[in-house]
Amino acid sequence: MKQPLCELYQDSLSLLTDLYELTMAYSYWKSGTADKEAVFNLSFRTNPFKGGFAIACGLSHLIQYIQNVRFNESDIDYLGTLKGSDGKALFESAFLEYLLALKFDCDVDAVMEGSVVFAHEPIIRVKGPIIPCQILETSLLNMINFQTLIATKAARLRLAAGDKSILEFGLRRAQGADGGISASWASYIGGCDATSNVLAGKLYGIPVKGTHAHSWVMSFDDELASFRAYAEAMPNNSIFLVDTYDTLDGVKKAIEVGKWLKHNGHSFQGIRLDSGDFAYLSIEARRMLNEAGFADALIFASNDLDEHIIQSLNDQGAQVDVWAVGTKLVTAYDQPSLGGVYKLTAVRRPGEKWQYKLKLSEQAVKISNPGIQQIRRFYTDHGQGELFIGDMIYDEGAPAPESWIIVDPVDFTRRKVVPRKTPYIDLLKPIFRRGQLVYNNPNAAEIKEYSKEQLRRLHPGIKRLLNPHQYPVGLEQSLHQLKTDLIMIARNDRDQRATSSTERPFFD
Repeated sequence: MKQPLCELYQDSLSLLTDLYELTMAYSYWKSGTADKEAVFNLSFRTNPFKGGFAIACGLSHLIQYIQNVRFNESDIDYLGTLKGSDGKALFESAFLEYLLALKFDCDVDAVMEGSVVFAHEPIIRVKGPIIPCQILETSLLNMINFQTLIATKAARLRLAAGDKSILEFGLRRAQGADGGISASWASYIGGCDATSNVLAGKLYGIPVKGTHAHSWVMSFDDELASFRAYAEAMPNNSIFLVDTYDTLDGVKKAIEVGKWLKHNGHSFQGIRLDSGDFAYLSIEARRMLNEAGFADALIFASNDLDEHIIQSLNDQGAQVDVWAVGTKLVTAYDQPSLGGVYKLTAVRRPGEKWQYKLKLSEQAVKISNPGIQQIRRFYTDHGQGELFIGDMIYDEGAPAPESWIIVDPVDFTRRKVVPRKTPYIDLLKPIFRRGQLVYNNPNAAEIKEYSKEQLRRLHPGIKRLLNPHQYPVGLEQSLHQLKTDLIMIARNDRDQRATSSTERPFFD
């Protein structure tokens, strides 16, 4: 009997792709254009959750993927079984042999994982032979889209919770095994302090936390007996779920067992609320705990929490110390996808000059940006530490700009002039060169701290959960002009073809 789950995470994930990546690769090969070099940029068009920023995440997984991606004999055998509409093989055997020998010798540049990023920016740039660059598209989007979305949700939870602890408790509601593991990683990067996901703890070194469920309490004849048994079994993990029957009565029983723990030299860690009016119940529970001499006991809260609920409860004076967030974090409620895109921005034959490309659309937000793009982030000291003040997307292949003028890519009338002496950093860092890793990837704890520092350097108005201020992001003026020229050339060519009476048909 086959074991699909065990077979899924094999050494090669080259088939973790959409079929059209391979049909395009075959067509490049068949048409004699496989030697072309290309530049692709990965970006997203709108900031998630109607917010002011996103947290880039997924680079660590992407690095592992690119280091191991290759077509093996099993992959080739499967591709050989695919048929076209005429019932014949979809791919020639010679092409399949080509794939078997294919090396992903690409240059990859990316923003550091945990960076704050914004719509329209190239957060990953891939350059190299067009076929491997093309094949990488689906997997890159799969990893970066989801993990960036979850890391951003976690960062929003962190902003709402302030200094209170946040636990990610979402595995049982996650979108499959991989969705759960990836969500645990991204949640930690974005701001959570620990996860309930034990496998994620093992794989990534993320702290793991957990209490007990209602089923534990219900398996005993009475609630007090269940707390006593749990305390005896795990005196070093004494957090009691108190809402199985009556919440405040459950708090009284937890306090009674807490006194037993204290008498026997153990600490009473706290209680967990999982239903009811958290503002009222946490305030009453805090009073009861304090009066019983357990001012240090923590109050946990769980149950369909999100950043808006947490912020509201904090505004109401809720006495919750630890927020355990599950479903709405790992499923990215209420935005199911980031909507990232991977667009061709330049192409050339080896040794020739780059030809810059863009995708036209009737919607300005969907017109892609051309060029070999880099992000220049400007910052300044506002008296309370350095703050980011704007991002300029510029073309690395063009001469250095004489002035720093940022033009909004959607509304060219919106511009920002940056003084020449303003300090800056370029965000896209070399990750791979000709398929070889050149980047020293930090661990989870280091990325989490970096992300925390990145958020600190954003103006508070940009971090508002509702109606945030818009952070300035745009094209360097000469790149904006190049984009405009390419748009006009493409549209003029289209109009001439549409009106020409001498246009030749597709077939002579």
